[in-house]
Amino acid sequence: MSDEAEGKNGKHGVQSMEIGVRILQAMVTGHRAMMLKDIAAAAGMPASKVHRYLVSLIRGGLVEQDPLTSRYDLGAFALNIGLVAVDRLDRIRLGISAIAELRDQINETTALAVWSDNGPIIVRWERPRRPITVNVVTGTALEMITSASGRVFGAWLPRDKVDPLVDRELKNPDLPEAWNTRRKVEALFADARRSGIATVSGYHLVPGVEAVAAPVFNFKNEITLAMLVVGVQGMFDMSPDGKTVTALKNAAAALSVRLGQDSVGAEKRA
Repeated sequence: MSDEAEGKNGKHGVQSMEIGVRILQAMVTGHRAMMLKDIAAAAGMPASKVHRYLVSLIRGGLVEQDPLTSRYDLGAFALNIGLVAVDRLDRIRLGISAIAELRDQINETTALAVWSDNGPIIVRWERPRRPITVNVVTGTALEMITSASGRVFGAWLPRDKVDPLVDRELKNPDLPEAWNTRRKVEALFADARRSGIATVSGYHLVPGVEAVAAPVFNFKNEITLAMLVVGVQGMFDMSPDGKTVTALKNAAAALSVRLGQDSVGAEKRA
């Protein structure tokens, strides 16, 4: 078939390319370096055929072979493709979708926060289907010490980004005694790292409001977003193993995976 004829019929492709992709998919599914026979079994092909394709994939940088173990794994170029793809994902778009799904699941106010030079900022919130709700103001920088999202970012961001904002807030004479020293604030951040969430109940600037936040990580295992559930004090379950917190943690973990979080990094934080 001529190039012109093939161009008019978008259903035609290159079979050898499709076979190569099938082999790569088998290797990705394996989650580890694999022997030739294991790749062939996963791809459902003869080992001799898979070997020929692996030779070409190695030449293209998509696969590499360990000379000591003879095992095959994804090559540097394949890893670069993956990182570029993850980097091009619209994290805000995915985050907005995630908080909408979480709202539908638990019927509570949900929100999404990003980091700025002035602290966390709410970029989107979703209203639940119930008569009494908490409205969340978007575009306003939240405090590090007294907000759930601030505590989440404070727990996982580098100290040089967090400390100047914390020092500024510690000068506030109205700060509750429970949080008015550097040692107490660091204890809040440490508790968030241990539990995987940060909670605020009876927020002193907005009485009667409570919130819980969970971190979202990217492919560099860096915090990139915070997902929140916000409500009226006493009207939803804030217990660590309750429905609301469990759903939030699961949603944040799923979004982290979508953004390319490394499973090893996730295990270290578990």
